[in-house]
Amino acid sequence: MAVLGAPAVLRSATERGKMSYAEIEKILARGDVKGKLFKEDLPTPALLVDLDAFEGNVSKMVRHAKEKGRSLRPHGKTHKCPEIAKHIIKTGAAGSCTAKISEAEVFAAHGVGGLLVTTAVVGRHKIERAVRLARKSPDIMFCVDNIKNAQDLNDAAKSAGTRLNLAVDLFVGMRTGITPGEPAVRLVEAMQPLSSVRFAGLQAYAGQASHVVGFEERRKRSRDIMAQAVETRRLLEQKGIECKLLTGGSTGTYNIDCDVDGITELQPGSFMFMDVDYNRIGGQDGAVYQDFRNALTVYTTVVSKPDDRTAIVDGGLKAFSTDKPFPPVSKDKPELKYAFGGDEHGKLTAEGSALALNVGDRLEFIIPHCDPTVNLYDRIYGLRGDAVETIWLIAARGMSQ
Repeated sequence: MAVLGAPAVLRSATERGKMSYAEIEKILARGDVKGKLFKEDLPTPALLVDLDAFEGNVSKMVRHAKEKGRSLRPHGKTHKCPEIAKHIIKTGAAGSCTAKISEAEVFAAHGVGGLLVTTAVVGRHKIERAVRLARKSPDIMFCVDNIKNAQDLNDAAKSAGTRLNLAVDLFVGMRTGITPGEPAVRLVEAMQPLSSVRFAGLQAYAGQASHVVGFEERRKRSRDIMAQAVETRRLLEQKGIECKLLTGGSTGTYNIDCDVDGITELQPGSFMFMDVDYNRIGGQDGAVYQDFRNALTVYTTVVSKPDDRTAIVDGGLKAFSTDKPFPPVSKDKPELKYAFGGDEHGKLTAEGSALALNVGDRLEFIIPHCDPTVNLYDRIYGLRGDAVETIWLIAARGMSQ
């Protein structure tokens, strides 16, 4: 893997486009791409990241959290890539969130520390895995929202001679968790006698606030929601139970939640890549959210041109996530309209105009939703300009267990 920020020694312009695919294949297999490959050498569809934009996004978020006196633990479900997690930690993050224990296992195996598994670990086999993982990574935290689950984790940890760090997950309207306030306090109190688990703090993820369109409305929604979590923390400390951690926040609310007293940590994910979904929510300065740059794209090839008003690219349902009601957007030709044309293809038109595209032309598309799109690929190609500088393996792809 190439080191981010290091200069590349490139093939000369006269050498570009002359390499056989057999030669390209060998380079890709080795992963030794720096100075050897250009964007045009890559097989499509390909998942690309603009390293300048990515690094700028990471630096901005790390700097923001530091200036606001908040810890930062970005979500690994966005990228599923240990190399990215390690880069962000090196830049200044406290660690990485993972959605599931299977992601955490992959990250830990690649040397990523400071892990928080944001989904409860339920069931005998997953609890066995949690205990095994905690013995290798003692600082890992797991979320719970149920006393029976906490007791099961405690019993398993006691049998293994180890101790688990447990954060109580609060239900703030999005997915999982226990009701904030007294129900959550009672759960924490019930955990206190358990000798093989330690109360590590609170998690409150309000994802429904992160995509509210319009900054002021988004701020109001997030502050109203997160007030429940802050009050829960206050109630715990009023009872003499230390609560150092209150983690939550998202890319859409990072500059809102950091100003809420009582929230100690942010766990955004999409900021590093960005997508069409986030572009649409609006920022403090206008209708388009521009706090972070679009760094992630899918690179495609025009494979057919049925007529002068239609072109077909080789990226379809298997190249882009399809959970949003809007399509990919061309990075360099915003006049193009994309429509899904099946598993393998996308159809391009331009509002009745003739298309200045030919078979073999290549196009990049900003993706509708970054997290599930990343999960469709085995690797991310990191580019500096048109030069391929690194390949990141998406080692936790498919790890949804």
